[in-house]
Amino acid sequence: MSIDHITKKRIYAALIAGCLSSAVFAQTSEPAAAPATHADKKAAKEQAKADKKAAVAQAKADKSKTDAQADADKANAEANVKDAKKQ
Repeated sequence: MSIDHITKKRIYAALIAGCLSSAVFAQTSEPAAAPATHADKKAAKEQAKADKKAAVAQAKADKSKTDAQADADKANAEANVKDAKKQ
């Protein structure tokens, strides 16, 4: 039994198409779909703690900055009042 040239080309084309579709499917599968390990969960928990601490520290820094700006504005206003009274 002999396979003619056209049939060989069709077989090769089908094999190549099958390999390409497998490769595309493998690339689109998400590796993140794997279940989270204990280490992943622990790392996420520690990251959440660090994020919370950073947010608190940022809020404190913002409050200090706002308070300092308010004090500077008050001192500036008082100086302007003194200058106005002198004139």
